Amino acid sequence: MKLRTLTLGLLSASTLAFAAHAESITIATVNNGDMVRMQTLTDDFTAKNPDIQLQWVTLEENVLRERVTTDIATKGGQYDVMTIGTYEVPIWAKQSWLLPLDKLGDDYDVKDIIPAIAGGLSVDGKLYAAPFYGESSFVMYRKDLMEKAGLTMPDAPTWDFVKQAAEKMTDRANGVNGVCLRGKAGWGENMAFLTAMSNSFGARWFDENWKPQFDQPEWKNTLQFYVDLMKAAGPEGASSNGFNENLALFQQGKCGMWIDATVAASFVSDPKASTVADKVGYALAPDNGLGKRGNWLWAWSLAIPAGTQKADAAQKFVSWATSKAYAELVASKEGWANVPPGTRTSLYANPEYQKAAPFAKMTLDSINAADPTHPTVKPVPYVGVQFVAIPEFQGLGTTVGQLFSAALAGQSSVDDALKQAQDAATATMTEGGYIQ
Repeated sequence: MKLRTLTLGLLSASTLAFAAHAESITIATVNNGDMVRMQTLTDDFTAKNPDIQLQWVTLEENVLRERVTTDIATKGGQYDVMTIGTYEVPIWAKQSWLLPLDKLGDDYDVKDIIPAIAGGLSVDGKLYAAPFYGESSFVMYRKDLMEKAGLTMPDAPTWDFVKQAAEKMTDRANGVNGVCLRGKAGWGENMAFLTAMSNSFGARWFDENWKPQFDQPEWKNTLQFYVDLMKAAGPEGASSNGFNENLALFQQGKCGMWIDATVAASFVSDPKASTVADKVGYALAPDNGLGKRGNWLWAWSLAIPAGTQKADAAQKFVSWATSKAYAELVASKEGWANVPPGTRTSLYANPEYQKAAPFAKMTLDSINAADPTHPTVKPVPYVGVQFVAIPEFQGLGTTVGQLFSAALAGQSSVDDALKQAQDAATATMTEGGYIQ
């Protein structure tokens, strides 16, 4: 008995000593389903890395952005791993706020990351954040209503076809709108859609010298087409509709088409949530024959702040959470349909994933159609497809979004909205020292 007690005492002392030497890293993340699932699976990580303990700070998206931005800008050092988006990565990397991810391990296979996603998370050829999941945008449409209209949706439609189809599918007497598009103001709401759309019309936020371009005909053509289309075939009160509102309308059978995030495909095709689950088809975002489609590019990614004292342990975690092995772990526990999408080429070559996600190929094609380093028809000095990767964009994008939402609501004309957007952008860029 004494020997057993002594042995237990030695084990306890050994365990305590090991715990004292274990390195603890703090991870700031967003409270969405994929990240919550990741936390439930971290026993796999700690089993492989018993010398690393994980501390979680899980926050709502807006709060997360505020906290991690404040921490990294002030070198607060609260977090060793941060969940950030494609918008922040190039800005923060150029400020030397992020560490390059160059110790992800020999079996990580960086080249397997989808090039369009990797490009948005890299600066000067170095990866500064590893994508946890990625998305683009595409057309989701009612196959039955398209057939009733006597039309066939091409895999790669034009905006003119979308307009023609939307008008033919509109049946307001029966509550069917030909098309549902974002109208709610915000740099990540209506301006995500409209900026991506404007790329396909040949527009750009700024020219090579950072001069705002809202006074150019390409932006007039974009906004006028959008407003006219929504008046002719969109839902009532569209200026209040964002992703969630349009998702609900589509699931209720009230939209012929919806152009939005590729991650929505699993929601509109879920028979438990969607009344039209068995009637949905998918196509690439529209173009105008100018070489750019109206789709965006986004990734929620894991990055390591330059101020961390635990960079090696942090890279081990980032490598684990964004690896091919992690995808297989999720599939073994939750099924292939729940694997984080949009990051690795190998996932889309996997027959099991293709079977579980019939929209997989169109998602990959949509992601590949976006190029954050060359987002527009004409040259631009910025990176980003549906945003401009400069610090001033959050505020300016929201202001312009409010102006364009008001034009959709009929509270101002398209010309007035564009003039005010040009004035606001000019003031912002002058104050920021981009232009004189």
